[in-house]
Amino acid sequence: MDTTTAPTGSTTPEFRFRDAVPADVDALVALVESAYRGESSRAGWTTEADILQGQRTDPDGVLAIVESPDARVLTVEQGGRIVACCQLEHRGTHAYFGMFAVSPTAQGGGLGRLVLAEAERRSRAEWGATEMHMTVISVREDLIAWYERRGYRRTGRMTPFPYGDDRFGVPQRDDLQFELLVKHLV
Repeated sequence: MDTTTAPTGSTTPEFRFRDAVPADVDALVALVESAYRGESSRAGWTTEADILQGQRTDPDGVLAIVESPDARVLTVEQGGRIVACCQLEHRGTHAYFGMFAVSPTAQGGGLGRLVLAEAERRSRAEWGATEMHMTVISVREDLIAWYERRGYRRTGRMTPFPYGDDRFGVPQRDDLQFELLVKHLV
């Protein structure tokens, strides 16, 4: 289902929400990398460049999500260009939210809030999900605070960072772990 919206009070062109298709994979990988890794990520506030180097994702991983029957990559286009995305997975009574990226040059204008709200709406409407789950690197206090302002709560449930698996990046510190954040959707 495609939907179109614009930020409240915005004079920018409308955003088009749609599910990714295999032809989008390269653009999605480039977007995610630009939002989190390398110098280009420093244009936005979501950069992980100081805590992780290397890749954030890869084409095979993104394609697997796009083609999964229980998942999707929600994309947001503006002017024919993908400017944001997120991964959604149906996991029984809850949905998993991940691979969230907004182009560094589009951050700070409300697009992230729109994407998160649309992801929650779709998870409720299409899968009947009553909760949204996500994992965030626990040292990302600014990012966790952003999610908390949108109704997510910290659970204190941690999982280890996959040190030694370069598919997830090359850690620049030895204290990385993921914390589960949860939001009730009903």
